[in-house]
Amino acid sequence: MSAVVWTAAGSLAAWLWLLLGQGFFWRTDVRLPPRGEPDVWPSVCVVVPARDEAAVLPVSLPSLLTQDYPGHAEVFLVDDGSADGTGELARDLARRHGGLPLTVSSPGEPPAGWTGKLWAVRHGIGLARARGPEFLLLTDADIAHGPDSLRELVAAARTGGFDLVSQMARLRVESPWERLVVPAFVYFFAQLYPFRRVGVRGSRTAAAAGGCVLLRTDAAERAGVPDAIRQAVIDDVALAKAVKGSGGHIWLGLADRVDSVRPYPRLHDLWRMVSRSAYAQLRHNPLLLLGTVLGLAVVYLVPPVAFVVGLVTGSTAAAVAGGLAWLLMTATYVPMLRYYRQPLGLAPLLPFTALLYLFMTVDSAVQHYRGRGAAWKGRTYARPAPEQR
Repeated sequence: MSAVVWTAAGSLAAWLWLLLGQGFFWRTDVRLPPRGEPDVWPSVCVVVPARDEAAVLPVSLPSLLTQDYPGHAEVFLVDDGSADGTGELARDLARRHGGLPLTVSSPGEPPAGWTGKLWAVRHGIGLARARGPEFLLLTDADIAHGPDSLRELVAAARTGGFDLVSQMARLRVESPWERLVVPAFVYFFAQLYPFRRVGVRGSRTAAAAGGCVLLRTDAAERAGVPDAIRQAVIDDVALAKAVKGSGGHIWLGLADRVDSVRPYPRLHDLWRMVSRSAYAQLRHNPLLLLGTVLGLAVVYLVPPVAFVVGLVTGSTAAAVAGGLAWLLMTATYVPMLRYYRQPLGLAPLLPFTALLYLFMTVDSAVQHYRGRGAAWKGRTYARPAPEQR
């Protein structure tokens, strides 16, 4: 019984530290910083890597083409070897909706040492640079933007002197599994990379959300991206680290009107989304995997178990420590559920969701050692190739 009590006390201590010492990660009020309109609006090129995105493009692409932006802007959609007519659909949508100029191009298959997305991004940035833009907007093909999204991003970057401004798009939460898993995905991300720390100069915390990244062109050149991160599976975090590491000022927060329209209706779909990159997040390190599994168990699974065991066995200490830890966990999850407009009754279920993430992480490692690695849309990245020196 003493082992249960001490483990529950350790979990409670961890939650007290997370509540107060991890950059207030649980708060959801980190939105675009104060911004004013520049006298002259800079030119922007939007780069959209797209592979087999015909299902979502009719919703996402028109939202880019019809941006209400006072300066010069144009869109470069890079068709990354699609087999579903993505490129032709994009041209047809541009003919029907008008708006910003659209260029559709294809880079061919990525060479060894490149992920497909970053090879497409490199091709798109190369085309865009010929126009001499001050900013690049890197956005995924499943992201729908509000009409003033580009205007607000540029104004925030200019006003705050940021080299990179990224918004975490609001993911879809319609199916029961999406409601259970998706808000927790963003909650866990914010726990790893507290948004408030990302924007602090000198802070070691660097992250971005790949669905919506506004990047100064000269900052991209200083950081050597995307070439410097060409093997990165978690490319958004790698991009942010490269920009911040080269002296850039970056910002990350939650979005109000930038939404992902990609559905994940089944648990299998969400499982693939998480497991394809979870072990890469741990740098393919078995010791980090073991530490993560133990950490998830102690922080998320011990509190409800200790609470129930304490009630059943009459151990007041176990019940109180476990119950308080579970209460803190539930309370910190409530703001994210509110942001996603979900029932607050889902908050006490966070331990179950964490257990799913634990299994997804282990499965990611298993797939890695089976040689399947980060599989996505017909491509598999088993493990990073060693750097040549």
